[in-house]
Amino acid sequence: MEESSPILSGIAVVAVTVVAIISMKVVRWLWLRPKMYEKFLKDQGYHANSYRILRGDMLDFAAMAQENRPKQIKLADNVSFHALPYIHSIIKKYGKRAFIWFGPTPSIQVIDPEQIREIMSKPSIFHKMHPNPLGDMILGGLISSEDAKWSRDRKIMNPAFHLEKLKRMLPAIHQSCDEMIRKWETLVLKVGSAEIDVWPSLEDLSGDVISRTAFGSNYEEGRRIFILQKEQVELTLQLMKFVVFPGWRYLPIKANKRMNAICREIQILLRGIISKRQKAMEVGEVENDDLLGILLKSNSEEIQESGIGMNIEEVMKECKLFYFAGSETTSNLLVWTLIMLSTHPEWQTRAREEVLQAFGSKKPDFDGLNHLKIVTMVLQEVLRLYPPASMLTRSVPKDAKLGNISLPAGIIFTIPVILLHHDPEIWGKDSNEFKPERFSEGISSATKGKFSYIPFGGGPRICIGQNFALVEAKMALSMMLQRFQFQLSPSYVHAPFPILTLQPQHGAPLILRRL
Repeated sequence: MEESSPILSGIAVVAVTVVAIISMKVVRWLWLRPKMYEKFLKDQGYHANSYRILRGDMLDFAAMAQENRPKQIKLADNVSFHALPYIHSIIKKYGKRAFIWFGPTPSIQVIDPEQIREIMSKPSIFHKMHPNPLGDMILGGLISSEDAKWSRDRKIMNPAFHLEKLKRMLPAIHQSCDEMIRKWETLVLKVGSAEIDVWPSLEDLSGDVISRTAFGSNYEEGRRIFILQKEQVELTLQLMKFVVFPGWRYLPIKANKRMNAICREIQILLRGIISKRQKAMEVGEVENDDLLGILLKSNSEEIQESGIGMNIEEVMKECKLFYFAGSETTSNLLVWTLIMLSTHPEWQTRAREEVLQAFGSKKPDFDGLNHLKIVTMVLQEVLRLYPPASMLTRSVPKDAKLGNISLPAGIIFTIPVILLHHDPEIWGKDSNEFKPERFSEGISSATKGKFSYIPFGGGPRICIGQNFALVEAKMALSMMLQRFQFQLSPSYVHAPFPILTLQPQHGAPLILRRL
């Protein structure tokens, strides 16, 4: 027994040392480092609420969002007040040099276009925020890769979004739009008009388009992925209140269990689709005109050229990103466009006249869509007022400089896009009004700086799918204008709010009249 005493004493010393080291790391993470950040930022002229251990501002952020989400606002109101209420309140309280606490991490709010230009133009210094485990279940892929991996993956992905490739996808986009419009025509047929909540139809349309253009012959399996991702978004809202607690994703709650089950099903579906496509390509049985085919072909060429490409897990992440970004962006753009045209009939008339002059009652073609000036102006103004992503974030993984300010590693930048797009100092006193004429001479002349208008981000990491989204939106809008006149229903409730993307909380009931 006496011989074992030194051994036990040694174990006790090691245990105490380990506990002390872990305790110090926890104290540093939860208190010492946040307080260091707080002093540094205040010395640099930034202001915020005092740091509160672990939670920071997150519970207040979530509570204000929950309180504002169902509220109705007027069409002429500043959407940014409603969409980002907490960030707006902090900027109102502390000015444009404000920051908030995402848990123990400070997030500087950036609205200055010159600072945004520097952040967006230097992706090697200012990184994309890697999705938390919750976001990673839905997103991932190109949106969160960095440095050499991002450069390689972007090179592999680029061919899928060349305009010539998009041109070949136009028949699939047209087919999806035509099917939706035929359903609307059936509803309108009896009396010549009908009230329709167009939001679910537009969500289905964008999911339909991405299913056809991404997976071609595997369209039905693709549709299942779209349905599952919609359910993931709803589950994300339920789980958001737990993310400030370490280990939340391991809680044995119903939402966590269902989220994990969906992830497994999506993985199985994607792995099956990709494997079948790879085998078909190996024996030369398939054309490469859909997004998956182009991606796999480009990936194969990259492996032959450099010896390194995407593995199947990485291809699956890109496919998930195709789905979420491709469907969410376009459905949001279309629903807000129809709402704006319904409340501004003069612009609806101008857009329809342009479409009819270009196409008559014929199927819109690629070249004609690219020459629609009025329609383009309308879409650009909608993207200003209702950008799909209300805010963008960047991290500082290493000590860096922004302008003449030296920043310690670990700080976050939040770019509240919707506040930027409604800033009267940039857009004028009528910044809340729908005025497509702002863009009559193009984007550069409409803004005081390139980075004051960033619906698709900016710099080298600008959204790779922006041309896809705009081509789809122009096709869908042109076909709808050819067939229907739109009017806002008296039952419409204006409540735009971000659920990952900016959405109409109470749907979009419109009165459709057949032309």
